[in-house]
Amino acid sequence: MSGLGIMNEKVRKVIELSGEDFYACYQCGRCTSGCPAAPFMDIMPNQITKYLQLGMVDELLESNAIWVCFSCYNCVTWCPKGVDIGKLTEALRLLRLRENIDYVKIEELQPEVVGELPPIALVGGFRKLTA
Repeated sequence: MSGLGIMNEKVRKVIELSGEDFYACYQCGRCTSGCPAAPFMDIMPNQITKYLQLGMVDELLESNAIWVCFSCYNCVTWCPKGVDIGKLTEALRLLRLRENIDYVKIEELQPEVVGELPPIALVGGFRKLTA
């Protein structure tokens, strides 16, 4: 990895799971400008890489951004360095789910709420229940 960021255990795990060099990101913001989910995120795609560079994984695990990301890979097509935010958010989802903390408890959902949830939150919840 090319950066001088903070390499705590959770950052190392994100690198291991995603295979991405988020230290290559120099915050041009093109990923955010091309992201269809950005208006619904509390942390923008370019900020996800910055948080990781600073070792702020816990803040990302508490955000809705990792669940709202569509994994449509628009970010990587816009990125001049080829950083794939979709792979990073998937790695962060896995870390969150491995903590055994439910973002969505499927059994407690009201039917009218299901249509308003990000699909990836439901997918993540189902993965957790079947793992």
